[in-house]
Amino acid sequence: MSGERFCVLIIGGYGTFGGRLARLLGDEPRLRLLVAGRSLEKADDFVADLRTPKDGAEGLGSNNLGAMVQAVRFDRDGDLTEQLTRMRPHLVIDASGPFQSFGKHAYKVAEACIDLGIDYADIADSTGFVAGIGGLDAAAKAKGAFALSGLSSLPALSFAALEAMVPHFSRIDSVAAGIAPSAHVRIGLNVVRAIASYAGKKITVRRDGRPAAGRGLIDAMRVTVAAPGVAPLRSRTFLLVDAPDLALLSARFADLKSSFTGVGTEPQPLHLLSLAARLVRLRLLPSLLPFARLLQRASHAFAIGDHRGGMFVRVGGVDHAGKRLTCGWHLIAEGDDGPFIPVIGLEALVRRLLSGVRPESGARPAAGELRLEDFEAAFRRFSITSGIRMEHQAAPLPLYRQILGSAWEQMPPALAALHAGGARVASGRARIERGGGLLARIVAGAIGFPRAGEDVPVTVRFVPDGDQEIWTRDFGGKVFRSIQVEGQDRDRHLLAEVFGPFRVLMALVPDGEKLRLVVRGWRFCGIPLPLFLAPGGDTYEEERDGRFHFHVEIGGRLTGLVVRYTGWLVVE
Repeated sequence: MSGERFCVLIIGGYGTFGGRLARLLGDEPRLRLLVAGRSLEKADDFVADLRTPKDGAEGLGSNNLGAMVQAVRFDRDGDLTEQLTRMRPHLVIDASGPFQSFGKHAYKVAEACIDLGIDYADIADSTGFVAGIGGLDAAAKAKGAFALSGLSSLPALSFAALEAMVPHFSRIDSVAAGIAPSAHVRIGLNVVRAIASYAGKKITVRRDGRPAAGRGLIDAMRVTVAAPGVAPLRSRTFLLVDAPDLALLSARFADLKSSFTGVGTEPQPLHLLSLAARLVRLRLLPSLLPFARLLQRASHAFAIGDHRGGMFVRVGGVDHAGKRLTCGWHLIAEGDDGPFIPVIGLEALVRRLLSGVRPESGARPAAGELRLEDFEAAFRRFSITSGIRMEHQAAPLPLYRQILGSAWEQMPPALAALHAGGARVASGRARIERGGGLLARIVAGAIGFPRAGEDVPVTVRFVPDGDQEIWTRDFGGKVFRSIQVEGQDRDRHLLAEVFGPFRVLMALVPDGEKLRLVVRGWRFCGIPLPLFLAPGGDTYEEERDGRFHFHVEIGGRLTGLVVRYTGWLVVE
């Protein structure tokens, strides 16, 4: 380009996703960004905000952008050739939508780009739109341009994760994927319109190896999203949505037996959408599309719960030894970082183009266009964690390794040795503190916690019993026992520790050299109890001077401190 800035036209550039893409690319001095939409006033306001420092910080949203950013008016229903010729972009990105409602001239923007030899990409999430882009392949190749559709969470990221797991299998029978947005993220109206357009209507999925009719927002599956190394999301129900993966998976795996793509909204009251979808199925309503704005407002009104979102891709089949295997890729995004995920693929594409790496000419779905490593490199700019879990396999893994998944590789040697599985004994010394309250003394006595003491000899015996471990702790002759096992169903991917009638559920969270045990729930005789009353405290394990050190604190709002014991152990 000999000094000329690479020009990117973002259609919908001030919208939910286009605006985030502009922020991601704003630091790149080799770019000229055209923030486009029907309203020049809204585009101007967005660019002005983009140039305004946020909390005095540089970076995203600062006025030290690096890129040349310009607001422009673009009307997809106007003279596309005239507009594109005047703006002269090298790449056009369509981040608007909903692509489900573009009608018989759905590809007019892509066609106009190809006619002028301009590269094109979009974040389409419509099965028909993404699967049909291949009809422009010959024209794109003739012009030496590329047109990539669906460069978003589904299918670009989901297929990148899928391809990372494929080498573990000799045969793949089932693939399921889902997105779990944070309730605190304000969903754009176009996204709601897209979902409302197929609620209650037929969506083609695979069942028993054949195409079958699923029902949008009615068919469901329950999944716990649990990226290795962070606390999992609460278990939630994912409702079937129309996504390009459903069509592309059948082409990728000829013998695929089942497929599913879903959205897991939180809080669960939003699943009233499923009831409304049934009215469409029963033909009591023609569509939920007229209620899209009302549904959007309802999603904003129910903004309660953890400000965390996630995504999963689960693959089932047969490994290379001929045994059944289920493998899962999980992602969790903290706070406001989740909505950046759908445009990270577009950012990666632009940065690859700037480095001279160009996709092959032609028009096609973006599934498989980027590798998982391309996305993970971008995740490091955010509070986004992802990883792979071998969820079921013939030879069961040690308990902690099973729960931690790929995060097990981060464990310091002393922690890995203690949790290596099998029958083992560890011994060391401990300091014990006891709470002084009446209720604390009653609880400590009922469970069998040791009395307070300094430099107390301690021995812990670990005995595997099926899928659980029995921990017998001996503090200077005072013995108490607990059972540790992985939680099931809604408690999946959590460590459950059983003390008599009590079951405490904890997330295993690596934190530097420490492994923290974070309480996420508890039960009494199987009955869930309020989390704010759960026993908790600062509990962690760490390696110090080559030894395993423990810091266990148990207490609660009602009891105060019950017991705190700290010390070290060495596996014999």
